[in-house]
Amino acid sequence: MRAAVDLGYPGERLGLPEHGPGSAAGFGRRTAAVLIDWLICTWAIARGIFGADLAEAGWIGLAVFGAEYLLLVGTLGMTFGMRLMRIRVATLDLGRPGPAAVLVRTVLLCLAVPALIWDRDRRGLHDRAAGTIVVHM
Repeated sequence: MRAAVDLGYPGERLGLPEHGPGSAAGFGRRTAAVLIDWLICTWAIARGIFGADLAEAGWIGLAVFGAEYLLLVGTLGMTFGMRLMRIRVATLDLGRPGPAAVLVRTVLLCLAVPALIWDRDRRGLHDRAAGTIVVHM
């Protein structure tokens, strides 16, 4: 019988705490935050403000979603959905990401696929490319 390999908790090898502020945020909170942001961008803004139909709302919503991420993560370190879920984007030393990191992360997040591939520290490819991680507040 083989013994299980202990890989530690998510974020351990990055020096993050296991629980509480600064610990790696889980899939559930991150997914909820993205869904909240997506609903705000497509329904409230694209459909409500721009009056887009369902077909247009997707593309306009994606543009608004990208702009929201660039503006809010770039200035506050979090979006509306992240704030509601009490998570934020941070550098690996838990600081605020710079403009280049926010741009790389946002572009890859809008492509969706990089965000669906995670490592054991709960970092998507978009986080790895940007040198960021989503953590609890």
